[in-house]
Amino acid sequence: MITPTLYLEHALADQQYDIIVGFDEVGRGSLAGPVMVGACAIWAQDVRDGVKGVPQGVADSKMLTEHRREAIVDELKDWSAAWAVGSASNTEIDDWGISYALGVAALRALADAERSLGIADDGTAIVGGERTRVSVGAILDGPNDYITKALNTFDAPAVPVPAEVVTKVKGDQHCATVASAAVIAKVTRDRLMVSLAQSDSRYAPYEWEHNKGYGSKAHRAAIAQYGPTSLHRISWKLT
Repeated sequence: MITPTLYLEHALADQQYDIIVGFDEVGRGSLAGPVMVGACAIWAQDVRDGVKGVPQGVADSKMLTEHRREAIVDELKDWSAAWAVGSASNTEIDDWGISYALGVAALRALADAERSLGIADDGTAIVGGERTRVSVGAILDGPNDYITKALNTFDAPAVPVPAEVVTKVKGDQHCATVASAAVIAKVTRDRLMVSLAQSDSRYAPYEWEHNKGYGSKAHRAAIAQYGPTSLHRISWKLT
């Protein structure tokens, strides 16, 4: 198993960003439920000073068992200076398409994370005892920057500080902030899908507590037999 590092985070810190945020998505290929994007933010100064190391046990969320993800998620949240998970609903995915929905979800996460760090709407924060304008560098898993494309569009949330985004293929395997964001997002979405599965007996045939909304054989068979629910992405090929 590849162990994530802070190599790319160090490179961004050396470019004098104040905050570094790793992003990863979960639920892109699901048939039901929202898509979510996790954000894990750290202070660049902590990276430059060497006081921020790679959290123990972090790895690509897809390489970890559900039990292992649950065991480390609180440690990863504590390791982060701030974290957030943004989502876009199945209805928004149907209305907007998956790429734009991911961008809006990521910006929702970024806005929440920045405000958790005390960044005001004017882009300033208290750093070193003084209020100053801050800059944000981001690492997004994958080859496509859907975050910048969604910035300042009609449906996107206002973000105190737009992030300068770099993409990294397999970033969840190589970058500690991205890997942490991936685990946090995965656990958050899995818990939601289990909760939804248990919230209404009409959802029982779709077995979301097991497949988390993805297209398992049982899930597709239930859609064929009972039809889609209000939580399904009706613009997708469901059976």
